[in-house]
Amino acid sequence: MKLGTNRLPVALIIAMAVLAGCVALRIADPEPVARLRLSVFDSYNRSAPRAADPSFPVRIVAIDEASLSRIGQWPWPRIRLAEIVKKLAAAGAASITFDVVLAEPDRLSPDELARSLAGDQSRQPLIAELGRLPANDGLLADAIAAAPVVLGVAGSSGGTHAISRYPGSISFAGDDPAQFVHAFSGGVETLPLLTKAAHGVGAVNWLPSSDQVVRRIPLLVSIAGALYPSLALEAFRVGTAQSTIFIKSSGGSGVSAFGQKTGIESVRVGSTILPTDGRGELWLKFAPDDPRRTISALSVIEGTFDPGDVKGRHVIIGATATGLLDLRATPLEPAVPGVEIHAQALEQILSGEQLLRPAYATGAEIAFLVIVGALVAWLIERSGALIAAAIGIGAIVSIIAFSWFAYSAAGLLFDPVYPSLAVAILYLGVSLTSYLRSEIERAQIRSAFGHYVSAPLVEELARNRDKLKLGGETRAVTLLFADVRGFSKISEGMRAEELIRFVNRLFTPLTDEILRHSGTIDKFMGDAVMAFWNAPLPDSAHAANACRTALAMLDALKHLNAELEAESRTSGKPVAPIRMGIGLNTGECVVGNVGSPQRFDYSVLGDAVNVAARFEEATKAYAASIIVGERTAAEAPHFALLELGAVTPRGKDRPEIIFALLGDEAFAQTESFRAWEQAHAAFLAARSDGDPIRLTQALRDCLDHASSGMADYYRKSAGDVALRA
Repeated sequence: MKLGTNRLPVALIIAMAVLAGCVALRIADPEPVARLRLSVFDSYNRSAPRAADPSFPVRIVAIDEASLSRIGQWPWPRIRLAEIVKKLAAAGAASITFDVVLAEPDRLSPDELARSLAGDQSRQPLIAELGRLPANDGLLADAIAAAPVVLGVAGSSGGTHAISRYPGSISFAGDDPAQFVHAFSGGVETLPLLTKAAHGVGAVNWLPSSDQVVRRIPLLVSIAGALYPSLALEAFRVGTAQSTIFIKSSGGSGVSAFGQKTGIESVRVGSTILPTDGRGELWLKFAPDDPRRTISALSVIEGTFDPGDVKGRHVIIGATATGLLDLRATPLEPAVPGVEIHAQALEQILSGEQLLRPAYATGAEIAFLVIVGALVAWLIERSGALIAAAIGIGAIVSIIAFSWFAYSAAGLLFDPVYPSLAVAILYLGVSLTSYLRSEIERAQIRSAFGHYVSAPLVEELARNRDKLKLGGETRAVTLLFADVRGFSKISEGMRAEELIRFVNRLFTPLTDEILRHSGTIDKFMGDAVMAFWNAPLPDSAHAANACRTALAMLDALKHLNAELEAESRTSGKPVAPIRMGIGLNTGECVVGNVGSPQRFDYSVLGDAVNVAARFEEATKAYAASIIVGERTAAEAPHFALLELGAVTPRGKDRPEIIFALLGDEAFAQTESFRAWEQAHAAFLAARSDGDPIRLTQALRDCLDHASSGMADYYRKSAGDVALRA
């Protein structure tokens, strides 16, 4: 099979499928996608909220816990509300808005009390006296008629009850806005007596997102087929003494809709233009809550409030007491009184600092993900994944920066997250295709070479296929030769199958230790194994890793001997313990692919290889399990090493100092090894001097610490000195 066939078409198919899926998902705009977008806008609001006007042009007269404690439970007698209206009007409030719907007659009004006592003949004088008193609702209506008051109406989807006609004027240019706004089949209004006296009527409805967070308010709603402004918009109209609300919709003058009914464009009151989305909703840019915005209703009733806090300001009367359960969630707070949302909306209208998600925002976001996504997919195939990632990340950073700048500088809302995620998904999809294609090619290499070379080399070749050629490089490596002592005797009497099983059982744990310590197995030679470190992959601690491997191989051999001995006791067949000699040497070698183009191995060539083999042979003469050369000892100085003397390996002219490797760094720090090291130094000195008395004492000291193999070395060395003497 020819690798890389049809690469571009596959990438294009993947890119087109991912792009089409992302665009379709954005157009469908399911709940998770919409909520992700809204969470971004929430984070913007939290990071840069609207700065509250220090003059606080909107005040909340709060029906709070203190007021309920003193005046009594809600609803209060209408005469109390009349007092509040009169005092606020006398203080010069620009508008007085009720964030409540007073739909029922006052149950505490004298006429209502007289009606409730009508059947009790004994109380006729009291009933007559009550009948002469003015009704509370009438008193409130008189107060409302004399002040710039806005009352509330609530749209209801579950009823068909008609309500009073909107007292103001609404005109529009373009398509009828009633077909775009939120519509309610019926509504609940304040008592007609009160409504007729009011200067304005506004809808109290709030329409949160599916997560119940209020981010927008409808500036207009349709109730029983008639348009009504929101409470905040109506408070603004009344407070600024305007008579008409103007609406510009698609098809109106200056609105380019290309024949499409795109909805409401803006709402104007006087000279103030409020940009909206297609449904006539105003995006809210919340300011942090501030207690200076609030006046307790109790202080108004008792006359202890500062009239200067009210003069010229818009006042909204509403509940803030927790027990009245008028709480809402906003991007800034998990729970705020509903009247706070109306107040924030009115403040925003007055401030002129508006938020808008333009009608073209969705199209612009989709265009971004299509253009950047296609560019990234093309770059992956053309220039590689790294350049494509850099371009893609740059584009994502740019759209995030643009989105933040548009919000902070112009109050425009653009979603940077979904287009960025779509581009990232596209990148991953096309990259995955390239990755799978590369993995197929690597699998072919592993299949071709896995039976002949070491696993690290296979991975290196899979990552860098240009290394599949003859040649090599000079590199310092540490080599290991390990040979089983007396293998011929051990294998005597074994059938071929038994011998193979025995050899595999022997070399499996030894191989595991070599690979575990980052070694590369060069070859197996009957009962011997050759390995090296620092090739093909660099290993700065190659000498130390080789020493650890040699020690670990001896430990593995001990475990194997213990298993064989246990099996021998069970079977009754005697077995000789397996012993091994290991030689380590470090030096410059040529490493690379050795052989012919049809068959080659990754191996090492050089004089250091032969010396390592000679050190392994020297383990027999020196009765040491592991012998290392002086360069290996110099590069692994913290191991437990004892100098054995100088030898001239066969075929070499220069003598080499060799060392016995007896343990790792931890063993080298033990008191027993340090004592052994001192005794060994004394032994070498006495052997060099030829003093039999000192040598005998040094031999005795060394035998107190030496292992069985080294004990043989000491006895043999002392015997040689005695013979020479």
